[in-house]
Amino acid sequence: MAPGELARPQARPGETPMINETGLAEDPVYGHSRVPTASGRISEATEVLADDQKVPFSSSQLSRIDEALTRTSAETGLLFSVWVGELGPRSRERAEELHAALGEQADEAVLICVSPGERVVEVITGEESVRRVDDRGAKLGVMAMVSSFTESDLTGGIVEGLRVLGDHAGSKH
Repeated sequence: MAPGELARPQARPGETPMINETGLAEDPVYGHSRVPTASGRISEATEVLADDQKVPFSSSQLSRIDEALTRTSAETGLLFSVWVGELGPRSRERAEELHAALGEQADEAVLICVSPGERVVEVITGEESVRRVDDRGAKLGVMAMVSSFTESDLTGGIVEGLRVLGDHAGSKH
């Protein structure tokens, strides 16, 4: 799905998502939730972790991150992505592998990798995006994120990091 693209609910025969008190459509069987964003777009999230692992974000937190990603990508013309999870002992190499997995979009992409358990943040830029988000800009973004992370605000840190990186990149040309 492209940034800003409207996601349409996919109805399965016999499936009836529940609407909770906050207006979120949730499917407790499949671990799927949808939330309408301020722009009218539908932000969707599907749980892909094993049942015994804790999901790091609530639906409202995912919505905040999605809005920040969409806004930053639209304002800059670059593809911003966030990956949260364990990076391992060679965090930089793993982050570069994840960035390369973006395929043709990697050149204009900025990937933020956050490993809360390892206390690691990596910002990877492509051949085109590095011209607008240089090392100094990446360091400023990381500092903004870490400031929130030390206060146990993972979502706020990611949103603030996206804002700082987007401000540094400037508007699309």
